[in-house]
Amino acid sequence: MEAISLPPLMIATIDTVLLARLFAAVSEPIRLQLLLLLLDREYSVGELVVLTSASQGRVSVHLQCLRHCGFVTSERRGKYVYYQVRDERVRDLVQRAQQLVTDYSAELASCGVLNHEAHKSQGK
Repeated sequence: MEAISLPPLMIATIDTVLLARLFAAVSEPIRLQLLLLLLDREYSVGELVVLTSASQGRVSVHLQCLRHCGFVTSERRGKYVYYQVRDERVRDLVQRAQQLVTDYSAELASCGVLNHEAHKSQGK
């Protein structure tokens, strides 16, 4: 069977969609907070609930997203489930993003398009 060859524009679109999904996975503030915590060490769901002040249901849903997307792994030990960062490249990604935020904080804070999108997503 012959492999299907995709035009370059189609390949670029697929890569762009997946790349956008990668950033979407960490764009939700609670998911990013969970990921930042997990960069330091592994935590149980209960510990993450305390550290984030979010409900257990909310924490669990966002951890499942991070796990499904490949950012974290989970391990059940007795009645507790522990999460940890799966790939050390996540640390590099977050550190580079933090450097960009430092360098472009004023621009990011004042971007009219992002402000409009945030306002729109909050249903206002």
